Amino acid sequence: MSHVSRHPASFLFMNLGHAYCHLFMLIFPTAVLAMTVDFTGDYSDLLPLSVWGFVAFGAGALPAGWLGDRWSREGMMALFFLGMGTAAVLTSFATTPIALATGLFLIGLFASIYHPVGIALVADRARSTGKALGLNGVFGNLGVALAAALTGVLADRYGWRAAFWAPGVASMLTGLVYLMFGCGNAPEEPETTPQADTEAAQLRLDQRRVFAVLIATTLFGGVIFHATTIGLPKIMDDRLPALAASTAEVGLYVSAVFAVAAVAQIVVGHLLDRYPLRPVFLAVAGLQVPVMLLAASAGNATMLLLATAMMLLVFGQIPISDTIVARYAARAWRSRVYAVKYLLSLGVSASVVPMLAWIRGETGGFLALFLMMALCAALVTTAAAALPRAGKTPQLA
Repeated sequence: MSHVSRHPASFLFMNLGHAYCHLFMLIFPTAVLAMTVDFTGDYSDLLPLSVWGFVAFGAGALPAGWLGDRWSREGMMALFFLGMGTAAVLTSFATTPIALATGLFLIGLFASIYHPVGIALVADRARSTGKALGLNGVFGNLGVALAAALTGVLADRYGWRAAFWAPGVASMLTGLVYLMFGCGNAPEEPETTPQADTEAAQLRLDQRRVFAVLIATTLFGGVIFHATTIGLPKIMDDRLPALAASTAEVGLYVSAVFAVAAVAQIVVGHLLDRYPLRPVFLAVAGLQVPVMLLAASAGNATMLLLATAMMLLVFGQIPISDTIVARYAARAWRSRVYAVKYLLSLGVSASVVPMLAWIRGETGGFLALFLMMALCAALVTTAAAALPRAGKTPQLA
């Protein structure tokens, strides 16, 4: 990892943190399939219990970013590992819906630290911003992928409670190791060059346009990201009747799709370091529209292939928006800019959860969901077209 970061040890912990963040936030969407034995109600009744966790995941980003900029990014990351692990262990003891919702809220609150703080640390210490963010994004997506498989296997073999306490203990141990070995690296100021100074001057010319693009991309792209990552376990459960007959099998298929799709972030990150951002963004966002429309009514093997293509594009978009912030935000404000970005995106997830439950409960399927995601992808593509062309990069802060 030394070829992408000035501090390989810190970069390793940041990558692990990204994996943990998404893994912990997506334990519940798969574990809920095995919870009906302990809680009254079906999927549509239990899934909304996670709403407050996603609210905390979004709302906590802004104060976390402020503390990261004003206090200590390294200290906030230690709190992330230790706090999230403790919250997951506490959630495993829940016996009532209120206790379960409270545990999910605490997981979301501590998980909210990662994106504004961890991504800022990666950007601060990167040698090649696109590659570093792309590789970091792969770890995040591997966390998404592992969540479904790990949760499915643990829930089937040991019960849904193990799906919370086992990762929780791992996160707490990681936090202790991070305190001992990983958080002592002092941040470095980014190197400045005449080219960078020229680009910064050009960036300010289109400041409002880039802010508007970032906001639109975050909102509509956030709907797509959270709808796919939260809803895919149930979509696969519905759409793969000939391929998956148990929670574990559904989880393994979902994990396989996420794991394959994670490669897209490395590819896109490499492209961002070699080519202008705007055409890369247009290609990744624009291709999502036909894929979503084709997946709207697909099933079994066809659905599996289209889900893989869909997630390749969805995951491939992640380093693009992170690169916009990394390139255009001043270092002193970077955590707060990331915080605003993730506050918008993760706040969207709070509306996605009840929306998924409502669509599934009212229509009995997910056709309307795919049509809505195709519309969101079209709006993101329109926003990408408004980005400044090569050579113009407006300063966000």
